[in-house]
Amino acid sequence: MMHFRTISELDEAEGFPPPEHPLISLNVLTQSSPFKKNIEFSCDFYIICFKKLKSGELIYGKTKYDHDRGWMYFTKPRQILLTRGLEIAEKGFVIHLHEDFLMGHPLFSEIRKYNFFDYETNEALHLSPREKETIWSLFNKMEKEYRDNPDEFSKSIILSHLDSILKYAQRFYKRQFVDRKPLTGVTITKFNEYLNEYFGKRVVTEKGLPTVNNAASKLNLSSKYLSDLLKQETGKTALELIHLYVIAEAKNLLVEGGRSISEIAYRLGFENPPYFSRLFKKETGVSPKEYKNRLLN
Repeated sequence: MMHFRTISELDEAEGFPPPEHPLISLNVLTQSSPFKKNIEFSCDFYIICFKKLKSGELIYGKTKYDHDRGWMYFTKPRQILLTRGLEIAEKGFVIHLHEDFLMGHPLFSEIRKYNFFDYETNEALHLSPREKETIWSLFNKMEKEYRDNPDEFSKSIILSHLDSILKYAQRFYKRQFVDRKPLTGVTITKFNEYLNEYFGKRVVTEKGLPTVNNAASKLNLSSKYLSDLLKQETGKTALELIHLYVIAEAKNLLVEGGRSISEIAYRLGFENPPYFSRLFKKETGVSPKEYKNRLLN
């Protein structure tokens, strides 16, 4: 596997001309783009890519890029990518962005808040014709500033357009969550089924509390995508929903009686009973002991 420390190294390996700036490159993709078709690599910068594949495979995370419908994907530094036999179906673009280019700009911190940099390939952003026009308009403005007479204002202008691309991507993902819900099924139902099975089979006593990563793996999603999808459906993240489920189980065990607070905590997968008590009070406003006493009275 190859690792690219500089953008110029990756651009050269993919057959693109040398970048105009050492910390950022913008390249248009066409059916005749000369980039290598078979390469496994990681790099020290962000990649934002807008394209539709005619054939071939693009893999990062644990899944293959959905080239029948996929349009836009985002990868973060040091993520491993693998391409095999790529053929572009129609015009696209790729942005290589080093974190150092963001120094002194709000995007340096804000870019880390966009969860889609942690999504899997099968969770690529699928754009409508109008959304494609919006993204292309922003890229064209960004590219014009990138190539035409750079001066002391260029970096700020380029990053303002990039900031808009990321914000629109966030908006379009929210639309995608709504549009794809009937196709993928209601995620919260599948999520609750996972929790029911996890607690029903007493896996929790062996492996501890369920995690967002494990739940996402069972549902064939990335953890960030799962949380964002659940947030869209329920208003709560995956972790918040796990906590609510656990507290509901705890209330039921408290109602049944016959077990101490520590026994209930261990039964629910907590290694530390005080942590269980803190979480219970945070979610209900009272401690497990107070809750139990209220029931007795």
